[in-house]
Amino acid sequence: MQLIYIVEDDKNIREIESFALKNSGYEAEDFTCAREFYTRLIEKVPDLIVLDIMLPDEDGLSIIRRVRRTPEAKKTPIILVTAKTTEMDKVKGLDTGADDYMTKPFGVMELLSRVRALLRRSMGDEQEKSLSIGEITLDVGRHAVSVNGEPCELTFKEYELLHFLMRNAGIVMKRDVLMERIWGIDFEGSSRTLDMHIKTLRQKLGSASARIRTVRNVGYLLE
Repeated sequence: MQLIYIVEDDKNIREIESFALKNSGYEAEDFTCAREFYTRLIEKVPDLIVLDIMLPDEDGLSIIRRVRRTPEAKKTPIILVTAKTTEMDKVKGLDTGADDYMTKPFGVMELLSRVRALLRRSMGDEQEKSLSIGEITLDVGRHAVSVNGEPCELTFKEYELLHFLMRNAGIVMKRDVLMERIWGIDFEGSSRTLDMHIKTLRQKLGSASARIRTVRNVGYLLE
């Protein structure tokens, strides 16, 4: 049975999330603050974390950074839940290391759908060890990228974007597909967000950047 941690200080929301997950066959444990969560995380790493961004003792973004620095938990999928709705709030949360983003209020079916999607993705990533295309090597296990043998430091979303393009090398990926796959099915931000991440990704890839080709009015292709 897959284990999911819920970090939420609102009692009503916490109980609804917990009930829905348990009723769908998951094991769920809930926490009202970061301190309780960290104590339990040391004991056991879950399969997925549902994290509220506004907690009484620590900001959710800070918690994500700490989880991503924890070797045992750094690859654990995280769904960030918040009442904030602006595009920059979403981009900041996703770039910090969240895998998906849900805005309150949300439906139970949406939560379960996103949980299932992230768990499927994480299981697929565990089976895949590494990808290499030309000068670029992506180590899935270490969550690391190198170009011509030299480390290439990427943000979480830059890594996710490169990973998806490499897994679909030679195929033109439409803009809406990339937005849905990397930023979530309900991400309403401008597609300029995608262009911005492609731009910074190309800059960091240096000589290998030419492998990412823009297909006008369609999307992007990794050659």
